[in-house]
Amino acid sequence: MYRKQLSIFISAIVLLIFLSGNIGCNKTVQQEKKDYVEKSLVRAGEQLSLMLETNNDTTKLPRSVDENGNTIYVPSRNWVSGFYPGCLWLMYEYSKDNKWKEEAIKWTSALSKEQYNTNTHDVGFMIYCSYGQGYRLEGIKEYETVIINAARSLATRYNDTVGCTKSWSWGEKDQGWSFPVIIDNMMNMELLFKASELSGDETYKNIAIKHAKTTIKNHFRDDYSSYHVVDYNPETGEVNRKRTFQGNSDESAWARGQAWGLYGFTFCYRETADPEFLQMAENIADYIIHQPSTPEDLIPVWDYEMFGKEGEPRDASAAAIIASALIELSTHSERTKADEYFHYAEKILESLSTDTYLAEKGTNNNFILKHCTGHKPHNSEIDVPLIYGDYYFLEALLRLKNLKNL
Repeated sequence: MYRKQLSIFISAIVLLIFLSGNIGCNKTVQQEKKDYVEKSLVRAGEQLSLMLETNNDTTKLPRSVDENGNTIYVPSRNWVSGFYPGCLWLMYEYSKDNKWKEEAIKWTSALSKEQYNTNTHDVGFMIYCSYGQGYRLEGIKEYETVIINAARSLATRYNDTVGCTKSWSWGEKDQGWSFPVIIDNMMNMELLFKASELSGDETYKNIAIKHAKTTIKNHFRDDYSSYHVVDYNPETGEVNRKRTFQGNSDESAWARGQAWGLYGFTFCYRETADPEFLQMAENIADYIIHQPSTPEDLIPVWDYEMFGKEGEPRDASAAAIIASALIELSTHSERTKADEYFHYAEKILESLSTDTYLAEKGTNNNFILKHCTGHKPHNSEIDVPLIYGDYYFLEALLRLKNLKNL
């Protein structure tokens, strides 16, 4: 009897030691995760503070760095204009410091006129990443009107016969396009969903849903890699041709294009609960995760077709977008897939938080991430910082931090 009790007692002690060791190990892992997230967010704040000191002109929004090492600034009509105010809003979300709120409001107001811009689909990027973030965080009433007006502007580009909003208003002569729709355009649908929520007018939401379903039908190959551009006949809705503009070839998989699709279908599911959108997001995620042409650190080469070829640059901006999307997707998917998506996103963020990609304070023209690629075929913005890479990196870090209570 005594031996049996002793055996039970010893087993209990061993179990307690085992459990306490695991708890300690888990705490260590959690602390390491918190450390790199905090390090990156603090560094981002340092860089953005220096950027504010360098330029106080709200008509000049930072975009990238040119071949001579000078910061490239753009006006509000440029497609990337909303990302810098968006970064300021995200820093406010992290720090709760009113300094960031005040700067975010100031720089966001510089984009006000773009709510009436009907010449580009990128009004979604411009307005939702600036005014949309401000409304999410502070519920600023006047921002509602701006978001609804911007959605109304974007909706003018919708063709019901095609079932999509038109991307570019140029290229008819030199490119031969009639009604080009790029995979990037999925990102602008988030503005339409928000406008329907705020206005009660389902028109915008219905346009977003139709655009997404048409994109599923025509933009993806059997392996769920994406074409960059699908050109439609605006009179019949038939596909004229499928090609690339920023990828390596018409049949290649441009890395940032894959990221745009993943992110877009993830929020489409969030806004509709339509299982078709969840399945599409997961299919794209699986293509990316199981892509053999991904480097060990998970930061993709600018086009998956170019992996292993000497001198081909990485695209940290694509990696940041993928990470942010996968963290959200992990909250929608069933457990096994969710874990896979979340851990893949974590590994990306760990890589982006190393000295290889995260700029030292005061370097990189005060941008946060290094080694992004904008438009390789046109020899534009290669191996440089890009403001949208910084934006999605911050968003991904905050999504991770909030989800795991770091």
